[in-house]
Amino acid sequence: MCLAIPARVVEITDSEQAIVDLGGVRKEVSLALVEGIEVGDYVIIHVGYALTRLDPQEAEKTLALMADAELTPTEAAS
Repeated sequence: MCLAIPARVVEITDSEQAIVDLGGVRKEVSLALVEGIEVGDYVIIHVGYALTRLDPQEAEKTLALMADAELTPTEAAS
């Protein structure tokens, strides 16, 4: 089973790399598959790649559902 999860971009390290926040854990991901990502954007990540930008309201709803299920983004990523 594959799971892609929302994460907030907290730093752009170069044109194709960023640091994202996953429930308080920071992880470096590739931006090679998306364009125009800025700090503060939410992206869907899977196996270290940002796949698409996500609407902030949708990201918050998804994160709230994960919290209701007592599943943290870092658990979902492992």
